Amino acid sequence: MDMLPHATALAAFAATVEAGSFSAAGRILGSTPSAVSKAIARLEQRFGVRLFQRSTRVLSLTPEGAAYYERVAPLLRALDDASEVMQPATTAQGRLRITAPGDLGRLLMTPIVNRFLPAHPALKLEMSLADRHVDLIREGFDLAIRAGRVADSELNVRQLAQLPLTLVASPAYLKRCGTPRSIDDLAGHAHVRYLLAGSPFPITFVSGDVVRPEGVFDTDDGTALRAAALGGLGIIQILRLAVAEDIAAGRLAEVLPEAQLPRVPVSVLHAFGRHAPMRARLFIDFLADQLQSLA
Repeated sequence: MDMLPHATALAAFAATVEAGSFSAAGRILGSTPSAVSKAIARLEQRFGVRLFQRSTRVLSLTPEGAAYYERVAPLLRALDDASEVMQPATTAQGRLRITAPGDLGRLLMTPIVNRFLPAHPALKLEMSLADRHVDLIREGFDLAIRAGRVADSELNVRQLAQLPLTLVASPAYLKRCGTPRSIDDLAGHAHVRYLLAGSPFPITFVSGDVVRPEGVFDTDDGTALRAAALGGLGIIQILRLAVAEDIAAGRLAEVLPEAQLPRVPVSVLHAFGRHAPMRARLFIDFLADQLQSLA
């Protein structure tokens, strides 16, 4: 078998899975949709199976295609990583797929776009902003940014920073319902609670006091949490940096600022093993610098 055409077909297959169409894969590979389609057809002919279900509107993996992608994607990433050996130690190239919580991802987006990517033009970045914990290996992500304690994991974990939490509410809510003067007062107020793995996240103070208030609205999304507070629905517990501009502008007010809340560890997880590729190491170092400046 001629290995060069086979390698080209594998790259076309992986790019189509990740981009979602022949045309998008062609743009990534600097080729045409027709050439990508023909390369995948050669793979299907060689194996005697359909890798994609094709229709005029939808392109989806068959079970055989999904199983094949799960096997070949790590191999293609390893080949991509090996090419970095020939690059300068300050250069990042290739592709990084990253998942991050919504609030943190949005706060980091500006420095990533304005500073990191211009410094590494050969790097292609894909970011998914979601508060759920993804399965890195099964879902094909390279890095996961996590806020909170990281459960025991076989993945590599590096703590990047520890960020402060705060309790806030809108001035309109506090005018309507009064301002809590003590931790005990919190139980008599309306709360918008953050859901973590389906359970409301308690308010835990450095003093050891724990409050588990009833919620008038629960959500697993930081943006929805902030919107509910701005709308006067109740008190929220949130990363302070996510509402710092709202506090400075008077849109939100801190509640019980003298009652200290613990800092939240922010970590990055990856499955590269002991020797992560240069693009991952440079990006992780950049994240650490940015988050520590916000802490």
